[in-house]
Amino acid sequence: MISSKKKILAISGSTKQQSLNLALLKAIAATYSDRITVDLYDGIDKMPHFNPDKDNETPPESVVDFRNRITESDGVIICTPEYVFSLPGSLKNAIEWTVSTTIFSKKPVALIVAAASGEKAVESLKLIMSTLDAVIPANGSLLIKGAKGKIGPNGVIADAKTDAKLNRLMDSFLRSLDE
Repeated sequence: MISSKKKILAISGSTKQQSLNLALLKAIAATYSDRITVDLYDGIDKMPHFNPDKDNETPPESVVDFRNRITESDGVIICTPEYVFSLPGSLKNAIEWTVSTTIFSKKPVALIVAAASGEKAVESLKLIMSTLDAVIPANGSLLIKGAKGKIGPNGVIADAKTDAKLNRLMDSFLRSLDE
């Protein structure tokens, strides 16, 4: 059992205001509010294109903010759609701004891909986060195929099997925060 609330950074891979991924993150925050405090990051669309020449002692302010929020969190939940069999460019760009750091090293992460299909995005996200040395716990990734039929606009999962899988993911993720 978690002894105190953990601080979680939640990142939606979608920049759409009415995104199912964003709604799902908000629903997770509400459902688990007795165990975690969620910092919902909404700045991936404000980050400049990754440029190694600008990744120096004085990176852009939006990059510093993103990195600080990852560093200050006990764990990270990423919930994203799949665009053209891959991660959305804005999410990949944000993650690329962390490659010169170790901020994801040993950081527990939960990965959710909620999309029409999603297989390629979940594979890519697992590979990227593993490369950054993040900790993906057992049952720490979830693919929600056919998301529009399974997640309501309020983020509540209408499909019992998907809801059970999400609960397993969150239980595993929350346990990993104390390890």
